Amino acid sequence: MAKIEWWRRAALWIRPQDVVWLLLFSGMIVFNQTGEPSEIAMLVALAAVQILEPKLPFLSSQRGIVCWILLKLLLSYLLIGYTDGVSSSYYWLLLLPMISAGSSLGVLGTLVVTLLAWGVYLSFLLRIDWNRFVIEAPERRELALRVIFLAVAGNLTNTLAEARRRQFAKTKAVADQLAEANRNLQQAEEAVRRSDRLAALGQLAAGLAHELRNPLGTIRASAEMLNRSVASENEVAREVAGFIAEEVDRTNSLVTRFLDFVRPLELRPAPADLAQVLDRSVAMVEREAAAREVTVYKNYSPDIPPFPLDAELMERVFYNLLANAAQATAPGGAVTVKTRPVDGNAEISVIDRGSGIDPKLIDTIFNPFFTTKPDGVGLGLAICSKIVDQHGGKIAVESQPGKGSVFRVYLPLAEAVSGSKPKD
Repeated sequence: MAKIEWWRRAALWIRPQDVVWLLLFSGMIVFNQTGEPSEIAMLVALAAVQILEPKLPFLSSQRGIVCWILLKLLLSYLLIGYTDGVSSSYYWLLLLPMISAGSSLGVLGTLVVTLLAWGVYLSFLLRIDWNRFVIEAPERRELALRVIFLAVAGNLTNTLAEARRRQFAKTKAVADQLAEANRNLQQAEEAVRRSDRLAALGQLAAGLAHELRNPLGTIRASAEMLNRSVASENEVAREVAGFIAEEVDRTNSLVTRFLDFVRPLELRPAPADLAQVLDRSVAMVEREAAAREVTVYKNYSPDIPPFPLDAELMERVFYNLLANAAQATAPGGAVTVKTRPVDGNAEISVIDRGSGIDPKLIDTIFNPFFTTKPDGVGLGLAICSKIVDQHGGKIAVESQPGKGSVFRVYLPLAEAVSGSKPKD
């Protein structure tokens, strides 16, 4: 295993291009002009710079790239100056910084490096004794062609790099679109699965609720008759009859909630001020929050205009979320309700700083009959989700254990809601 890991690391460090560079610079060393150690040392230094350039992380920054280009210009200048100056066969080594600039610095950066390369190469003309030497016309043409060739190579590299960058941007945009489409598809599939589960569960709950109503009524009536017929001295029997009546009432209330959940909603949307709807929900939960020494803060955006919604049902949604947040918050803590417009939707956030939700439970908290409360039924969030869905919106939760939760409700500002009837 250790040997395999070593080969894997070596494969990441050594690329096929490195072998090509080693062969090319080895050829230059073998066929160098003078065979002097200084010339060979400069070739080795250039080879090291060229091979190490893509491997050092700090060179990925703009400053690192510029420093590396300047180093290549310096080494090329020393090598050309050491080998016949303007007549040196190594003039083409100035292509190395030109190509680096063209592939990384854009048009302006390539132009600046081109001017620097020209300056490096033409500076050797200053070392010529013009009283003893004359550059003939063929040599001037050769010199001009060399200078132009440097500019052509830099511009061509920049053109190819720009085309690659545009293609990469297009590919990334397509990948982002596909990722977003995949996320939307997963959300749609989850919504369909939830709807299927709710439909099946709704049919079962509706049938069960209707079957329970009759025996519950009989038990309630029997408990009342028992309570009236038992002698006043028999306190135990009266107490038991009272317990029976209370439990029947509680069970009947639970059946009613089942029916409310499975019964199709008939929304009655009308233009409403979201701030006023939230204020009524906050007012209903403030007494419970105050008893727990929890403060409710309001942070409403003034940029949300009135829009169609069923105010009564949405008050129920916000009350449920605020009550859950207050129950999850430790005494002395705070709950915040915040609104803002987001992409054609009104976003309502209910933020608590409680114990948070286990990440394993995030995907199940909106399922009916799921609850973590000892005395909970597990219909509150399921009904909230149903109401929000029929408004054409969505509800989501973000939570970190030990840090709290954020429930976000998104309601469309302009779209019609489903299953709705206008208010009379």
